[in-house]
Amino acid sequence: MYTISVALKKENNVIHLTYKDIIMMKKEMIYRNPLVNLGYDDEDILPVGGFGAVLAHAGVGKTALLVQLALNMMLREQPVLHVSLNDAVSKVDLWYQEIFHDIAEKFGIPDGNEYWDKIQPYRFIMTFKVEGFSAPKLEERLTDLMEQNIFKPNTVIIDGFKFDDAGRGQLVQLKELANKYSMRLWFTVHTHRHEPPQENGLPLSFLHVADLFDVIVQLATKGDEVYIKSLKGKSKDSAKNDLLLDTATMLIKDAQ
Repeated sequence: MYTISVALKKENNVIHLTYKDIIMMKKEMIYRNPLVNLGYDDEDILPVGGFGAVLAHAGVGKTALLVQLALNMMLREQPVLHVSLNDAVSKVDLWYQEIFHDIAEKFGIPDGNEYWDKIQPYRFIMTFKVEGFSAPKLEERLTDLMEQNIFKPNTVIIDGFKFDDAGRGQLVQLKELANKYSMRLWFTVHTHRHEPPQENGLPLSFLHVADLFDVIVQLATKGDEVYIKSLKGKSKDSAKNDLLLDTATMLIKDAQ
């Protein structure tokens, strides 16, 4: 039977894991998509061609939440393209590494670095300047990657899209792109503290495009806690479960 050695630095010794042990480890690391606990029926949350949004004020944890969704997909060997309109590749990569190692520590995985090397090929980071981003330019870059057999994403995260400045037309073009290439698209949405929510919980500035989205999740602060709430897309028959974003580790956890 195939055997892999994993070094445990803390104990200065080596343990031997069989192939079966590695498979079990992988199952532990593929922690169930935590947003399923909000009442969504499918672990992918979004249908193919679907749009998802994470709404929050600045600095609350939108990117951290989407990185955790991306890691869940990577651990299930589903390629994720992370498009950043604000941060450099190195900063985005650091987000992934830090959150991944926090998850590995949570599950007691002894060699997170080795496992990180195995899943990293399922993620590609792409950056644009905000003013230079558009659906045609994203498709051009995507086509280059796919035609050279470098990367073909199942999911795209667009972090930093300016909903205040963008018209509905840009999102319609991105929706067409998602359907054309059978992708799921997640967006971070920056909301403003001075803007009161409407009856459905959505900010007024987002209502003109809300119908394009299959799933909408909100991060809401209450005292020192950050609650994760579903505003759209969960099963009507599902029980409501509260989730929190741990402000120390930025990991999703159940509200106790």
